[in-house]
Amino acid sequence: MRKIIRFSKLYVFTAVFSTLLVLIGISGFFVMGGFNLGVDFQAGLIQEIQFAPTAFSLTWSGRGNTTIAFDRSGMYIVHSGVGIESRTIPFLFSEYATIGELTGALSDQLEGLEFDLLVPADTSSQWLVRSSQRDPRLDADIPYLVHYLDPQSEEIPIATVRDALDALGQTVSVQSLGQPSDRHFMIRIQDTQDEQTEVEQEIPVQEETTEYDETAEVIDWEEAVAELIDAETIPEEFAEAEFDEFEIMTEDVTAADTVRNRPAEMITSVLENSEFFNPGEVVVLRSDYVGSRFSRNLTDQVGILIACTLLLILAYAAIRFKLQYAVGAVLGIMYDSLIIVTFVVWTRMEFNTSTIAAILTILGYSINNTIVVFDRIRENRRLYPDDVFVNVLDRSLTETLNRTVITTVTTMLAVLSLFIFTTGSMKDFALALLVGMTSGVYTTTFIATGFINFWEKRKLIRAKEKLEAGNK
Repeated sequence: MRKIIRFSKLYVFTAVFSTLLVLIGISGFFVMGGFNLGVDFQAGLIQEIQFAPTAFSLTWSGRGNTTIAFDRSGMYIVHSGVGIESRTIPFLFSEYATIGELTGALSDQLEGLEFDLLVPADTSSQWLVRSSQRDPRLDADIPYLVHYLDPQSEEIPIATVRDALDALGQTVSVQSLGQPSDRHFMIRIQDTQDEQTEVEQEIPVQEETTEYDETAEVIDWEEAVAELIDAETIPEEFAEAEFDEFEIMTEDVTAADTVRNRPAEMITSVLENSEFFNPGEVVVLRSDYVGSRFSRNLTDQVGILIACTLLLILAYAAIRFKLQYAVGAVLGIMYDSLIIVTFVVWTRMEFNTSTIAAILTILGYSINNTIVVFDRIRENRRLYPDDVFVNVLDRSLTETLNRTVITTVTTMLAVLSLFIFTTGSMKDFALALLVGMTSGVYTTTFIATGFINFWEKRKLIRAKEKLEAGNK
């Protein structure tokens, strides 16, 4: 017969120890200044960049408009305009294996398209990287830069990127993404200014007026329009018409665009003008701006989501078992959540949506282990009806110990591989899971069952008091 481990002897000690950890977590929240919130929970900019030198630049001086697009298989030039048949010309990397062949084909097939090659002509076209920050339209005055990344390029330490961004003087966090050879980073800048104030500063309101300045310079409207568009594209009947008033339509730039684009451009400028990097070396892969209203809504939704999860678990456990089991289970998973939060606070890990996902994952994982133990407790109460309840608890925990340890260790091995072989938010997610799984074994063994033992003892004491009062 298997020897029963007396877990119940540690209930008082673990209760004190658990309370101490909770107090440490609460004190850490105030001592460390709260959470290290990610941009998901506060207004700010998130930008993915890659350090890749410029391979070649393109300029357009021909008729019409020309835009450029990329995907994994090649480069595409879209040529359109008034009086010009719109067409898309593909330049597949499989047909043009080197950058020299690719740029030569670009120049041959499009009259007015010029290039400036900055790398050896035999450089592989598969290494090209496109920035999402630049306007895809080609221009005669501003060269469009096309970047490339040699797989054998020197790695860039994350500390170097942080040092280069110190010049911003703002709350900036940097994370490395992918493999070190990818030179791929995520940059987050917190927007500490009030959004409404920024909007008022950037876009002053002007009152409408119908008065005209008689001293204003009279301009030739045909010349003005010709400067905006190609003069050859103005229809003859429009040029010969006589007009006194004109309506000029421009692209609507909102206040939100002003707020989000300036920091994005600032990051590129600061990096390229630092002592660590060169101009034309920073590629912006993605830029997202999170407004203050969205961040507040997300914070509220997270609280509601966790509260609803705890209520559903409480209802499920109460229906399947008894109320004391349900309360013990919820206390256990709440403690798991607090342990993860304590770890995040003291280690200054970024608190973002991945952290919330880790907490919710642990809630589900821990309750599953607790339900298995509760099932065994209920079964042993029927098998040993005359045994003291605390002995039933110890017997049940002993019988399920192997299952608890083996299941947890097996799952932790998979999570450990995530922690070792990933970076960024996925690495933080895996680390939070490891902490939560370790806590889950502890709470199932001591917190949940310890509360049930306390409940049953209080129930027995009340029954005795009631019996003694009846005898009197």
